[in-house]
Amino acid sequence: MKTAIILISEAGLHVARTLLAELPASGVFTLRHEEGCTHIDSAADFTAGNFSRYDAFIFIGAMGICIRSIAPCIKDKYTDPAVLCIDSTGKYVVSVLSGHIGGANELTMEAAGILGAEPVVTTQSDRSGLWALDTLPQRFGWTPVVSAPVSSSFVPPSTLPSGEKERACMNRHISLFVSGKPTALLLTVRDEGTDWMEAHLPSHVAVFYRPEDIEPSRFELILCVSPQVPRFTETPMICYVPRALHLGIGLARQAGPTREVLTAIEETLKEQGIVPAAIASISTIDAKSEEPVVKALQKEYTVNFHTAEELASIEVPHPSPTVMKHMGTASVCEAAALLTAANSQLLLPKVKGANYTVAAAIDGGMMRRGHIEIVGAGPGDPELISVRGRRLLEKADLILYAGSLVPRELTHCAKPGATVLSSASMDLKEQFRVMKTFYDKGLFIVRLHTGDPCIYGAIQEQMNYFDQHGMSYHITPGISSFQAAAAALKSQFTIPEKVQSIILTRGEGRTPMPEREKLHLMARSQSTMCIFLSAGIAEQVQEELLQEYPKSTPVAVCYHLTWKDERIFRGELKDLAKIVKENKLTLTTMIVVGEAIGNREGLSRLYAHEFKHLFRK
Repeated sequence: MKTAIILISEAGLHVARTLLAELPASGVFTLRHEEGCTHIDSAADFTAGNFSRYDAFIFIGAMGICIRSIAPCIKDKYTDPAVLCIDSTGKYVVSVLSGHIGGANELTMEAAGILGAEPVVTTQSDRSGLWALDTLPQRFGWTPVVSAPVSSSFVPPSTLPSGEKERACMNRHISLFVSGKPTALLLTVRDEGTDWMEAHLPSHVAVFYRPEDIEPSRFELILCVSPQVPRFTETPMICYVPRALHLGIGLARQAGPTREVLTAIEETLKEQGIVPAAIASISTIDAKSEEPVVKALQKEYTVNFHTAEELASIEVPHPSPTVMKHMGTASVCEAAALLTAANSQLLLPKVKGANYTVAAAIDGGMMRRGHIEIVGAGPGDPELISVRGRRLLEKADLILYAGSLVPRELTHCAKPGATVLSSASMDLKEQFRVMKTFYDKGLFIVRLHTGDPCIYGAIQEQMNYFDQHGMSYHITPGISSFQAAAAALKSQFTIPEKVQSIILTRGEGRTPMPEREKLHLMARSQSTMCIFLSAGIAEQVQEELLQEYPKSTPVAVCYHLTWKDERIFRGELKDLAKIVKENKLTLTTMIVVGEAIGNREGLSRLYAHEFKHLFRK
């Protein structure tokens, strides 16, 4: 934001300079000549002459001077800049004007963070923790469509321009929301904004994913995020329209007049509740690239062209022998929409006009369909899961966690109504059945694995199943137990000039090891070795390692790393089997071997010169 920092009180110069250093595109304007600042004769005159030239004004000094300076300039919350006032000591940051739309509330929080000050925001939705409905479009790239019920007694004055009428309706709807009236939230797509809304759901809001599941009589307000505006004629509604639709267009040769064809297409889409703001792109066959209608569309939209061969590869619900005869593909509009959207399902099947056809599909990346997220839970401590992992758990409809390997406390953040199941007693077939049941309902599933799922996580079979069934999935990494071991041992596992490699491996038990990965062969490098899943064969592990490591090599046996009952036993390699046996260690135990354990000897050449003064006597 282009920001003018106006220094009213000289005592606040340090506050102004602190803000100047942290806020890009800002400048300080002072009534006195100060180094690095721009001199002005009057705060009121400067504000009046520059009110439309800056995105934000920050006054440092008395609130009264701030108010008198901006009062003659205030016109509209949709166009006025953000205005803040900070006392000269930098203790309070007050949002004065354009809190939501102008970004004053957000800037207040940012400035308070820079100064270590207390933010003062009086907007009701902010004070109550509710969504700011009028800022969601700007925040998430949506276009709002606001409607009032046919039977509503509230009618914006006819003298207002259309934009003002919509704003009046928006304000009316916002008042219903912040008053806590029963609100339905319809989400037909999924993007960053819908994920955020579900993660921060107010208590008076109920979520739905299909319009037919909503009983309008139960609600006084309907909010929705959808590229297709639903018809709820008896209930106030704000529909946030994301740019999520890919249209496919088929045209007769030299279809025209151009304006009439475009108008007819617009009317067809309007009848289906599709507004121009929902259109991400338009696609057709490359043979139509020189058509006047296509040329006209290119002025407003991104237009993609596909070959007949590409379109023919797409299975469509309404193939046409006539289109095949003339174009070499059984479909243009439906196939083009599906191909561009990377989707196999149409939102709008082919609609035929006098000299055109049109179809629409939702962008495949925004489809509200089933998804499986394989999440690394970390080594055990619930606080060691990633921020992303925690957020995914909070929005999951099903959490399937790996039994005794993952603390159940990690699932306590599940949202109300979520299903939380342990997979400890399930075989793979049962796990797949449960996940597939939720997936087919278009729900979000978290498969929670210990540590990092890609290291001895047994996820390969699951991914193979997901691939075979064309299921959407993704992996969120986690902190591995070998990292937790390094932290618990207060050790750097890679020490310059001593050891620069870490080997993650396991001993050969019931599962054979590749010949080239036998422990004694891996041990030849004298690297730091972290051995998983091998406490039950400790004697064998010790025997193999002693073929390459000295008997006195440091060893650590780590049980239940980061759990409440964590235990760590240190010793030498010659005593490894004894340590494991005497302490009855079996499952969830990691063995660490190598000179890096607890090593504090010397510094590398890189740092020795720089820090040598620390070691002088």
